[in-house]
Amino acid sequence: MMKSRRFARNVCLAVLGFLAVSGMAHAADKPRNVVIFVADGLRYGIVNHDTAPTLADIQKNGVDFRNSHSLYPTVTTTNASAIATGHGIGDTGEWSNSLRLPALKYEPGAVHFMENDAILKETNGLYEGNNYLNEMSLLALARQNHYQTAAIGKEGPVLIQDISAADGMSTLFIDDNTGTHWEKGRAIPVAPEIMQAIKDAGLETEARDRGLNQSAGAYNLPGVQVANIYQQQWFVDVTTKVVLPRFVASGQPFALVYWSRDPDGTQHNTGDSLNKLSPGINGPTSLAAVRNASDNLQALIDKLKELGVYDNTDIFVTADHGFSTIARQSKTSWAAKQSYPDDTVKGFLPEGFLAIDLSRALNLPLIDAYKSPIRLENGEHPHNYSALGGDLDHPDVLAVGSGGSELLYLDPTKAKALAPKIIAALTQQDYVAALFVDDELGPIPGALPMSAVGLRGSALTPRPAIYVGFADYVLPSCLKSWKQPELCSIMINDTNLQQGQGNHGGFTRANTRNFMAAVGPDFKAGYADAAPISNADITPTLAHILGFNLPSKGPLKGRVIDEALVNGPQTTGSTPQVTRSAPAANGFVTILEGQNVGDEHYFDAAGMPGRVVGLKSTK
Repeated sequence: MMKSRRFARNVCLAVLGFLAVSGMAHAADKPRNVVIFVADGLRYGIVNHDTAPTLADIQKNGVDFRNSHSLYPTVTTTNASAIATGHGIGDTGEWSNSLRLPALKYEPGAVHFMENDAILKETNGLYEGNNYLNEMSLLALARQNHYQTAAIGKEGPVLIQDISAADGMSTLFIDDNTGTHWEKGRAIPVAPEIMQAIKDAGLETEARDRGLNQSAGAYNLPGVQVANIYQQQWFVDVTTKVVLPRFVASGQPFALVYWSRDPDGTQHNTGDSLNKLSPGINGPTSLAAVRNASDNLQALIDKLKELGVYDNTDIFVTADHGFSTIARQSKTSWAAKQSYPDDTVKGFLPEGFLAIDLSRALNLPLIDAYKSPIRLENGEHPHNYSALGGDLDHPDVLAVGSGGSELLYLDPTKAKALAPKIIAALTQQDYVAALFVDDELGPIPGALPMSAVGLRGSALTPRPAIYVGFADYVLPSCLKSWKQPELCSIMINDTNLQQGQGNHGGFTRANTRNFMAAVGPDFKAGYADAAPISNADITPTLAHILGFNLPSKGPLKGRVIDEALVNGPQTTGSTPQVTRSAPAANGFVTILEGQNVGDEHYFDAAGMPGRVVGLKSTK
């Protein structure tokens, strides 16, 4: 049997050289371990040996993915679903960090923030099979193949990595709620023996909060000036003192996802630049957060080496998205010309500005998330999300902010009549860069169909009708220090954060170019990969390495990054892609730029020329 297996292996090697280290090649050897390390919000260009030495070492000594991509919209849970399943957003239905769903027991209302374990668990129960993403994740597949599995770190994306195991009886989940919130059903159960092991290791059995890293400040109060070191040290300690030693002692292979909240959380809340565009998210507090994530990874590597399993472990490092400094200014917005004395700097865009401007353009009443009419004359504005027309339960338009983008859900009975009016109104605003409309609403000048950016597939959750991408620009003074336009993006945001703090979600290369690198026995050493890759390619690649057959329901599946594997091809060819909408009456056009590898599409940037960092088209 062994001879025949080796013979078959040699035949495969002769025909497909890149399989030399694939799951087929080492199936007869000791199974690989895999670690996915997610540095939330880490920009590709910010990493060097001064800012993030461990991450820079992996770039240099492993595979440096220079043409990396976050999926649009460039937000956390959206890309968490792609990292978990290897599928695009049109398949997973994780349309943004906030989804329109039926009212839940845990939280009433029409819109639910998905970085919440209780909401994720209840959402999952709405769909047959208890998997609202409708695709198998890498951790679920690894469990089926007798791997030990764990997901550790930031609440929300951690549970998404194996949503079908939300009972905590198989995959181990350690996140912000561990040891707390039991009475509300928010925490994911952890086996008693693990909790005892955490205690025996001299650690707290309740997850630490973010401490001084927690507060975002206010329009007149700076945010944080310390990285998320306190909380993340607890996660690192649990991983290195409890989880990894137990995994290795068992003798079984393991698959681990570690999700570092930094630099994302610190960049959001940074207090270095209140109401100023410089230094923005390039200040000392954000740089400390970049270093914090790098140091977390080094601690995991040190423990893998100490336990003697580093040389048999593949480590894939990624970021869910890039980042921009928030700008809150517009020359065309009526909302920016009003006064909101309680929480907005005069002349700045308030939270909910898009809904305010649309309500005037469409002559529809405005209701905020708390079911109260907005009285603009009293300095009020929407918070979180808002309804235009009808009521909050049955609105004509439901506007859901997503940082650098906005999602619009339309009353299906009115959508075809409303959509052209909405697009026409939005093309008049200087803060709008890109517009995408559900294919079922037909072509509308100024907008591209959502299918053009992978937002139509086999998803189960209710799909938005329109995506609005906000404009971003390069801050000239930043270029003098950082030299890279992607590090100097200032982007309009619909958010309660302040100008000078950080956010993401846009269709700018500053947000789509995330940090990605890999190192391990199955990856090439010292290899710079120029081919386009995305977060949806991670699970197909690791499943391939492990020799797993990854099942698939939807059409938007990522590819195996074979050029990055030992004995893989020298490179993988790609072709550029440019798609243009028909122009609106005022000449506004949405241009989408990207690259194709076979049938796989990678999107760089989209929008109106002159309003998007990284968009090459000039007209």
